[in-house]
Amino acid sequence: MPRLKSRDDKSRLLRRVRRQRVKYITVLPSLITILNGVFGFIAIVLAGRGGETTLGGLSYYALAGYMVLLAMLADMLDGRLARMSQSTSSFGGQLDSLCDLVSFGVAPAYIMLNVVEGEPALATTMAGNLFHRFVWLAALAYISCGAIRLARFNVENEENEAAHMSFFGLPSPGAAGVIVSLVILHQEGNVPGIDVLVYALPVVTLGVAILMVSRIRYPHVLNLYLRGRKPFSHLIQLLLFLGVVVVLRQAALVLIFGAFAGGSFARWLYDKLRHKGSRFAPANQEQGAPSPVHPGTDR
Repeated sequence: MPRLKSRDDKSRLLRRVRRQRVKYITVLPSLITILNGVFGFIAIVLAGRGGETTLGGLSYYALAGYMVLLAMLADMLDGRLARMSQSTSSFGGQLDSLCDLVSFGVAPAYIMLNVVEGEPALATTMAGNLFHRFVWLAALAYISCGAIRLARFNVENEENEAAHMSFFGLPSPGAAGVIVSLVILHQEGNVPGIDVLVYALPVVTLGVAILMVSRIRYPHVLNLYLRGRKPFSHLIQLLLFLGVVVVLRQAALVLIFGAFAGGSFARWLYDKLRHKGSRFAPANQEQGAPSPVHPGTDR
């Protein structure tokens, strides 16, 4: 009898698994999603070759950073194609998160780690000291927070398009953009004193890692500024923006990703300080008179 019961339980479990088996997928969005992960893997391979220059004159670190930017482009296209064709699925979401973890979690942390440890000025002084441990801590914290950020998004995300106007926490592509833009500027920027960036990279990496798992609201740039009908002036502003990017190049990347990551944080910090100041402001009313309700406070 117990054996028969065990056999019945096993057959029920197998039937339940078969119901969850994936039968159909959307090919084009899935291929672009996989391309995202491929670009991330290429970035890791290129970063492992060190700071030597390629045939085109770029360093392998800078080229790895550009591979992460290409992965971002693929990440933007796959979701857009899936929603346009009304073929969003749980399979596509899980595949996207796995590729994102490679391209925007492991790759940026590995690039940062190699750039800092490969700097000649730090190669001898960093071994075994506190800064070396901090660099590793920043890299490991970034990968961990990136994985947590993606897992939380999978649990809380809704397939409704209206739910994609903002995110809680810095999106992993934005965090990766901050790191790789600094790496590209460090490798290609002909600015005096640019080598100081190598000291800032671990600090910035740890900072964006914390922002990824925070509850600060970040806008969905594509849906807010490129989706739907916009005024004609919006097109002119976009063209001017692209012109600035072409002219400033590496510096523009740092400004764009830095403004995106730091803008929402600065707004959140300002609101916190303003609410705290209004909560502890001295009362000017006579004792017993009702105090006014300040807009935006918990009251």
